[in-house]
Amino acid sequence: MVDGAQNSNPNDAQVRAQGDLTVLRPPAHRMDSYAVSHMTVYRLLHELDYSLRGNSKSLEGKQHPGRDAQFRYINQEVKRCLKARIPVISVDTKKKEKVGLFANKGRRWRRQTPAVNTYDFPSLAEGPAIPYGVYDIAHNEGMVNVGISHDTAEFAVESIERWWRMLGRRAYPHADRLLITADGGGSNGRRNRLWKYSIQQFANRHGLDVTVCHYPPGTSKWNKIEHRLFSFISISWRGEPLATYETIIDLISSTTTKSGLKVKAQLDHYEYETRKKVTDKQMETLKLKLHKTHPQWNYTLQHHK
Repeated sequence: MVDGAQNSNPNDAQVRAQGDLTVLRPPAHRMDSYAVSHMTVYRLLHELDYSLRGNSKSLEGKQHPGRDAQFRYINQEVKRCLKARIPVISVDTKKKEKVGLFANKGRRWRRQTPAVNTYDFPSLAEGPAIPYGVYDIAHNEGMVNVGISHDTAEFAVESIERWWRMLGRRAYPHADRLLITADGGGSNGRRNRLWKYSIQQFANRHGLDVTVCHYPPGTSKWNKIEHRLFSFISISWRGEPLATYETIIDLISSTTTKSGLKVKAQLDHYEYETRKKVTDKQMETLKLKLHKTHPQWNYTLQHHK
């Protein structure tokens, strides 16, 4: 059907396919109709600038008034840290996946089509796979910690901890500061008390002052990890059933790009507790310094010496 036909003017013609022919319906006040070939209709629609179109995700809703200023501030902080050789990481949780023989969007070159479950009921899964990624902007290198329980703040900070022990401290042996860019919600959200408390513990363990810059609401797609790491992981496993945890780890670890992206992946077997509370007394132990620019989004947790 021609786009918008159901809301069109009654004097406009409508097009409907019927078998190998297409019926061109005239305006409502006329009773005659014409049978023409589908190629004729195709030509007529093409001349009228019609084409097959899907939907475009381009409506971002109401924008926060401080959005542009925050983007400029994040860009300024990232450039300053990279110039000073201070580690800068972009973090986020990728979409949770069901582990098992489930259909995965996309196609791959293969001799046979793999059989997968007809239904995608969670009860048919071995369990969930929750990939939390850490992307090192300077080295074009990522680490993905695949959880099996819940996406919590403790899980997020444990993922950063694993990146630091596996890659970070080797790449930055003299670092005393770390910059994290993250979304404003979820397990690493700006209002998440457990996130701030866990980052403080991380900072204390490694003698680091950790600065966090959150992206404004509704702008998570601009987080660098989305288009420099996660998008390529999706390409790496498209059309491949995520049958086992080992399959997921192997596919993530094999992800690469022409620009030289390298990715490490680990499976996190720990069962993270949900709805864990941080007391006011614990919050008082934070050595929290709010920035002058949008303090609700930008802050530094200094380590206790």
